[in-house]
Amino acid sequence: MNRNALTLVIMAGLFIIMLIAAGCAGRSPTEAEAEKLTLTIGVLGPFTGSNSDIGEEFKGAVKMAFANADKKIGDYYVEFVWIDSQSDPKRATLAYEEAAAEKDIDAGILNWHSSVAVAAMNAAARNEVPHFFGFGATGIINEKYEYNPDYYSYWMGKTWPSPEKLTGAYIEALQEAVEKGYWVPSGYKVGIYGEDTEWGKSFGAAIASEFEEAGWDIVGEAYFPTGATELTVIMDSLKAMEPDVLAGSVATPSSLASFLEQARNYKLQSIIIADGLGWVGEWYDITGSASNYVLGQSQPWIKEEAKQFVNDFEEKFGFTPSTSSAGLAYDMACFFIQVAEEALEEHGELNRDTLYRYGQEKLWTGKTAYTNGIIMDKYVYSPDTVPDPVVGEGYFIFPVVQFFEGEKTIIWPETWKEAEFELPDYLADQ
Repeated sequence: MNRNALTLVIMAGLFIIMLIAAGCAGRSPTEAEAEKLTLTIGVLGPFTGSNSDIGEEFKGAVKMAFANADKKIGDYYVEFVWIDSQSDPKRATLAYEEAAAEKDIDAGILNWHSSVAVAAMNAAARNEVPHFFGFGATGIINEKYEYNPDYYSYWMGKTWPSPEKLTGAYIEALQEAVEKGYWVPSGYKVGIYGEDTEWGKSFGAAIASEFEEAGWDIVGEAYFPTGATELTVIMDSLKAMEPDVLAGSVATPSSLASFLEQARNYKLQSIIIADGLGWVGEWYDITGSASNYVLGQSQPWIKEEAKQFVNDFEEKFGFTPSTSSAGLAYDMACFFIQVAEEALEEHGELNRDTLYRYGQEKLWTGKTAYTNGIIMDKYVYSPDTVPDPVVGEGYFIFPVVQFFEGEKTIIWPETWKEAEFELPDYLADQ
């Protein structure tokens, strides 16, 4: 080979080496970095099953919250793992274990059922996954935390406080109605009903205690399985009690609709407290006129930002959201984004450990709070309340509302009141 040919071969070889090097360099640093800097978030909710309506509200709210942040926290690209609880504690636990061990989620957010929360908090603790803002409210969660705070501290704060912190509002609203002469109970008797779940029984026990302290007589209780719609035996039992008030909570929309309809068909002569009515946006489509005069706790869409959220949600997903489901889920997803941004700024990276540490050091001590919510004015925790949020006016609070013809009217507290309590027509005619 002559010198010129050799030179050409060498130059060609160098050119090929340069191309290879360029090709390697051409693996975009941005893509490589994005692959490394990914924050994987497990969203726990009932995406199938009897409460899938709630799951759809969760999913829409989370997507909207993270869309506002361009699905990024700092340089971390956010990916979701939708953990389907199927409204079943065992199935939820299996799904959570898979998300933690195989899909390697960095954190979890949300959940609906108390029974699922009680089970899933074990999976979160076993896998050391900080799980933020579960909706499960039963006091059993608090008891487990108090029993072993180090282990169960991975259940990183409840969205919804224990029921006894909210049930007293119903008694105050009814006592006020009696004092003002809108209603005269025949015997101050209360019947307790609800789903046979951690939440249903926790709510029932809490409101029964509040009524007893106010001098009312608890004449019996009747619980039914989740998803039940044939309630003849329950209605027979409740009618035999002859209560002035029926108080309970049902989280499954189809069960609640059946309960209210059958209560009307049985002509139960009671004021009905249905804590759970209004937890899905299309509650009136499900219950119809059977929901008229019923009392519940629900935050109307008051703020302008909240009304805009409803419009945007309906446009994107084609159905009406609820304040108690989509509204709160949106606020808590936004709160998580704030927490993650602050944790990143403080620790320089996002992972299970840094999110957990920030939650313990800043979230649970009240050093960080969320004040840009569309539902509540301020979400904050304190050492005296954890794992519950701070409750009260200006913090986490639900007004007592009376439902009529698809509308919610606030009747308590006085500072928010839109109208006085209205006696149901089936009682007014007596």
